[in-house]
Amino acid sequence: MSQALRTQISKAKRIVVKVGSSSLTTAEGGIDTQRVNIIVDALAKHKNAGHEIVLVSSGAIAAGLSPLGLSARPKDLALQQAVASVGQGLLVHRYSESFGKHGITVGQVLLTAEDMSRRSHYRNAQRTFAKLLELGVIPIVNENDTVATDEIRVGDNDRLAGIVTHLINADALVLISDVEGLMTAPPGDVNSKLISEVKSFDDISDAQIGSALISGVGTGGMRTKVQAARIATAGGVPTIVTSAINLNSVFDGKDVGTVFHPSKDKLSARALWLAHATDVRGSISIDQGAVIAVTEKRASLLLAGIKNIKGEFEVGDAVEIVSENGKVLGRGLVNFDSTELPNLIGKNTAKLLQEFGEGYDKEVIHRDDLVLIDELANKN
Repeated sequence: MSQALRTQISKAKRIVVKVGSSSLTTAEGGIDTQRVNIIVDALAKHKNAGHEIVLVSSGAIAAGLSPLGLSARPKDLALQQAVASVGQGLLVHRYSESFGKHGITVGQVLLTAEDMSRRSHYRNAQRTFAKLLELGVIPIVNENDTVATDEIRVGDNDRLAGIVTHLINADALVLISDVEGLMTAPPGDVNSKLISEVKSFDDISDAQIGSALISGVGTGGMRTKVQAARIATAGGVPTIVTSAINLNSVFDGKDVGTVFHPSKDKLSARALWLAHATDVRGSISIDQGAVIAVTEKRASLLLAGIKNIKGEFEVGDAVEIVSENGKVLGRGLVNFDSTELPNLIGKNTAKLLQEFGEGYDKEVIHRDDLVLIDELANKN
């Protein structure tokens, strides 16, 4: 079964490959041309064999360290953004030169959290990727660190790769790591062994999956790659984690790295977007009757079942749905602003029509715009 899945990945028509900073740069910062060329040569060979490739690449901050005379990744957000601004141009230039030797054109795609969480932005991104791939271009994707308003988060590009996999309807996801694949224990442990395949995430519940410490160049670790694999496989997309040196072997279908089996009962594209791409703007606490209606009867959330709300949100924002004891039940797109809800909650349809008129008897969250935690768990 494992070999069949590896063959499937090697023959995937459209594939997302994610590369981290440490696979592209020197320990001191700056782009390692030899490392870039090894990755580019493998991708170019696969691309020229008729496959479509989207490359999610970290490394902007790492690439900007050396030119600015910095010895380590800065902690200050403004300085991180400045370094990313310098490094992003250098990184894409290096990719452009390396791919150009194979007759391949690349295009830069910088995405923000809002591009992923706002449905209209998400669809615009889909159209951009579709046109680039139609033109034979390899999109080089990165988080737009230079305009991030929140602290640049650890492992974001692993999560981004999982989301992009569904955004472009990819057939496979390859996550490049510093190590051969997912191990039973930290790589330095003499008893650590490679986990060749993961059929269910329950199978690796005992594995010591750690996160890398923030180093001189990159952030993240195996934990974020497993999270990305969860996102991809929940939508039916097989995923493999391995090192850069094994990239050609992945495309040849050889037994390298750790392969994650896709869910047989995959989530819809909309549910995946709700679960993984949206940023939560607030929360809505509901009573036990509403909990039963939403989780067991799979009904929409109505105003009558709401106890209280937290956060500031607008119509169309994603919010968490929680029980009165604080248990997160799921998330969905809300049909009311946070400023409206306090005067409406707890009232039934007849009361709402009497006091406010038509338009206020709608669902707070429609069932089609709601994904539950147990639905996600059943996919893993």
